Amino acid sequence: MNHNASPPAPDRPARRVRGVLLPCLAVLGLACVLFVLRGPLMMSAPRCMAGRWHGCYDTFNGVVLMTLVTLPLAVLAAWGLARVRRAGGGAGGTGRESAAWRTSLAEVGMVHGTVPFLWLTMMPGAAPGIAPARVSLVPLRDLATMGSLGIIGNLLVFASLGFFAPVRFAAMASLPRILALGAGCSVLVESAQYVLRLDRVSSVDDVLVNAAGAVLAGLASRRWWRAPSGRSAPTSHTSHTSAISPAA
Repeated sequence: MNHNASPPAPDRPARRVRGVLLPCLAVLGLACVLFVLRGPLMMSAPRCMAGRWHGCYDTFNGVVLMTLVTLPLAVLAAWGLARVRRAGGGAGGTGRESAAWRTSLAEVGMVHGTVPFLWLTMMPGAAPGIAPARVSLVPLRDLATMGSLGIIGNLLVFASLGFFAPVRFAAMASLPRILALGAGCSVLVESAQYVLRLDRVSSVDDVLVNAAGAVLAGLASRRWWRAPSGRSAPTSHTSHTSAISPAA
């Protein structure tokens, strides 16, 4: 057996195809979402373009529309961060450039994908400060009243955090930790709604669905997770092994 045989070369064409295919699929998915939501979003467009608070920044459609409009700015911010990282790290190969882009996209993605949903969850109801604070601690009781749109919205609240946190931080590269992160952030939001008396129901079902959304998003980004620092890459032992010939 030849222990000095070199490993097969990586399939570079396949990697290039995947590198082109994944962004194309992401753009196609975003286009499909825009096509489905074009009617509700366009209803808020005139108010948002005019800078009006009512009908834009205090509605779900308006906040989603402004999130999509500012998406190019988020990409530009990620590009700027990546350039700063590459300049600070000196000359590097493709791996360093890829790591700079991945880290920058993860940081911007966490902020851009989470802040709008936090804005929506902290919007006051009809009688803030007047209506008594309400709490619902019975699991699964409020799911029936959420409706499909409410469930989807709750799944998306911390989806960006669950998707990008393990990509940016190696310590978060674990499904239980992503679950704990989503649940902990959701508990903070529900507690703030209760303390500030925003005329919203602080529900345990919101916590469950928010945490589930973070975990599902984390599963979607699993191939890009950062490896924990204590985990070293496997090394080849071919150079350290020697053939032992039997005695003549």
